[in-house]
Amino acid sequence: MESTDSSSGSQHPRLPPGFRFHPTDEELLVHYLKKKAASVPLPVTIIAEIDLYKFDPWELPSKATFGEQEWYFFSPRDRKYPNGARPNRAATSGYWKATGTDKPILTSNGAQKVGVKKALVFYGGKPPKGIKTNWIMHEYRLINNNPSSKPPGDSANKKGGSLRVCSSSFNCL
Repeated sequence: MESTDSSSGSQHPRLPPGFRFHPTDEELLVHYLKKKAASVPLPVTIIAEIDLYKFDPWELPSKATFGEQEWYFFSPRDRKYPNGARPNRAATSGYWKATGTDKPILTSNGAQKVGVKKALVFYGGKPPKGIKTNWIMHEYRLINNNPSSKPPGDSANKKGGSLRVCSSSFNCL
């Protein structure tokens, strides 16, 4: 279901002419992240799976399957400490710092909370003296009310983390 773009040699999904990928927060969680976490086939293979913290934000566009101003990735949620809950957000030449409060993502009828959206900003250097950049990432996580219901064979869960989908973009502030 994928074709190769001979000009760049990268893999791009076959999509109909005029296709735009602008999912809502709920669509990202329900139709992509939830299915990915449950090892269910996705509607279209349009979101790349990478460990995004192994790259600086300006390297991410070349790792994406699709996108021009905004890119989407599935990424494992690593922990800073093996037995802790604190996430590790260090990148190659800086770190992603959470900003604002977590935004709950509800179903379209507002009846059920399906996940959480967190905004992060990239800072170059080492904390606490990092230099703020214009790179912004939104991290989406599923709400897991039953921790024992992890999908079998999910490598992210074997590492003690969880899977998430991230949207990264460069915004001129």
